[in-house]
Amino acid sequence: MKSINPSIWELDTFYRKRDIVIIGSGFTGLWTAISIKEKFPEKSVLIIERNSVPTGASTRNAGFACFGSLTEMISDSEKMGWEKTLDLVKMRFEGLKKIQQYFSNDEIDFELCGGYEILNNELALEKLHEVNEKLASITKTENTFRIANEKIEEFGLGKSEFLVENLCEGSLHSGKLLMKLVEKCHELNVEFLCGTEVESVFETENDVEIKIDENLTLKSDKVIFCTNAFSSKFLKSEKIIPARGQIILTEPIENLKLKGTFHYDEGFYYFRNLGNRILLGGARNQDFEIEETTDFKTTEFLQNHLEQFLKEVILPHQDFKIAMRWSGIMAMGNEKTPIVKQISERQFCAVRLSGMGVALAPNIGELVCDLIY
Repeated sequence: MKSINPSIWELDTFYRKRDIVIIGSGFTGLWTAISIKEKFPEKSVLIIERNSVPTGASTRNAGFACFGSLTEMISDSEKMGWEKTLDLVKMRFEGLKKIQQYFSNDEIDFELCGGYEILNNELALEKLHEVNEKLASITKTENTFRIANEKIEEFGLGKSEFLVENLCEGSLHSGKLLMKLVEKCHELNVEFLCGTEVESVFETENDVEIKIDENLTLKSDKVIFCTNAFSSKFLKSEKIIPARGQIILTEPIENLKLKGTFHYDEGFYYFRNLGNRILLGGARNQDFEIEETTDFKTTEFLQNHLEQFLKEVILPHQDFKIAMRWSGIMAMGNEKTPIVKQISERQFCAVRLSGMGVALAPNIGELVCDLIY
């Protein structure tokens, strides 16, 4: 859209100075706004979103509750130690509880249906008891993970050797959760500017200047970047690696056996039933370099790979048709710990949620609020 001069009416209202400006209206931005307004209702909070709806990971994921799988936790512990791994698990576990405190299951299609992981060797099973012991203080159960091989046939996963059940995983409707969060923000008088891209941010002694275009600059006392994989524009010194997650969704399948959420290969593959359809995503570890992008297009190679996985592992001996294909963009780093920090006197960030923003964002919103005030 061509840049035009704003009017006095616009400058006095939509574009007036705010106490807080949050850039990005995904899960992190919305939960941060809610946390600030609930503790400090007198503060004016504006969320700026460059698209008409949040477009990154929040509305383009697979609709998992994101507790995490057995092999994923083992892998995380080997990379960053058990202390950091358990801190993240606790944050996700508490985040899912907070979502359920705010919204009824029906409002967001939340279902604590249990999660499952397909394993084709026994290596991870040897650590199952150790992982359960580590998680017991968080989940308040002795067996967060258990072997559930008896369900392999029930789910039609005949080619899988082992199945591990996880009591804390679930599914939800990401779009409905986003809408309920937006509704909550409106209730709390959080304001929005959608379809508005931020060109640059400049901090002065008295405020932060947020440049929208050559004719328009907003001012704020503080700014929070919640732009996840799209943060390198603003946070040049942080290690933020974009990671595209491609997804396919089948047409309805007659007599579908599969029910629940499923992981495979350290969580790189994830699939679930959506009613009587199958939603399958991931496999970016088959093409890491190409998938390290903020481009939303899908690739023939990975789409074919996902279809083959669907054919061989999930729906052997069954016909299916693909109804939809899309992708979302996550943010990764050298480890899975999110970046939640103060960048300067008036600038803060909450980014790099490693594909688990659904569960992490409720608590991250509180962390950012505490950081600022």
